[in-house]
Amino acid sequence: MGRAAELRIVDPVLTNLAWGYKNAAMVASALFPRVGIDKEAGKIPVFGKEAFKEYNTYRALRGNSNIMPVEARTTIPVVLDEYDLAYPIDRREKSDSTFDEQKIGLKIVQDAMALRHEIACALIACTAGSYATANKVTLSGTTQFSHISSVPITVIETAKTAVSASCGIKPNTMLMGGAVYDCLAQHSTLMERIKYSMKGVLTIDLMKEIFGIPNIVVGDALKSSDAGVLSKVWSDFVVLAYVAVGSESEFEPSYGYDLFKKGYPQTDVYTAQGGKVDNVRNTDIHKPVMVGATAGYLISDALA
Repeated sequence: MGRAAELRIVDPVLTNLAWGYKNAAMVASALFPRVGIDKEAGKIPVFGKEAFKEYNTYRALRGNSNIMPVEARTTIPVVLDEYDLAYPIDRREKSDSTFDEQKIGLKIVQDAMALRHEIACALIACTAGSYATANKVTLSGTTQFSHISSVPITVIETAKTAVSASCGIKPNTMLMGGAVYDCLAQHSTLMERIKYSMKGVLTIDLMKEIFGIPNIVVGDALKSSDAGVLSKVWSDFVVLAYVAVGSESEFEPSYGYDLFKKGYPQTDVYTAQGGKVDNVRNTDIHKPVMVGATAGYLISDALA
């Protein structure tokens, strides 16, 4: 007998759940916020210093209008990629379960896809070759935050100055690995700054005040090798960047975007094994892209 035909049904309820999904352990969106585009392929702008310029817009009475100088626009071709993952649910399991197995399956595949995305974004953000020489540093010896003689505030201020010099605006976002945060939270030079605070504990909110950066996030996600060895996704890196917060367009200057095809992700259920297994599948079409390297700064080897 021939193989039974697959029955595929896009589930609007599960799709709505997918749209509202957010895994709190993943922080890549702080550097690569999602922005929807209409097509899977096209050209998007690469932002240099000119994109962050402040222009004179004041017009005196009966004066001439201000004309913006037209500069060469640099673009890069972007082709979105499709990612999908399905979770099998035997109909015998479904009938005996007291839980909604499809919702559970959706969460499992979304968590797995979110981790893959987090790893991909970390690879982009933590690749030193993506940055100009002035926009990166590799710490060593006494400059590493884990060394008692290090001065993290100086390193961060240098990074902020470099971003401001290269794109004209200070970074508004700082992403660091969990181990880096744990080190900074106990660092003597930072603890000195809060010794008179009521809490006496260096929270992220206090770090925002000390470093002068409004958005600080900590990446604690773990990944496993094929041999089962766990490691940190963000390791001992720190990334400072100017990110267009709340942007709905890829044409607003920013460090990076996660471009996705509008209408995705989608969740469908298709049958297999002769109709005895329902596969809950989540599909997303997207790609994280660094579009403004001048708006970022990479600190590598923050810890010994």
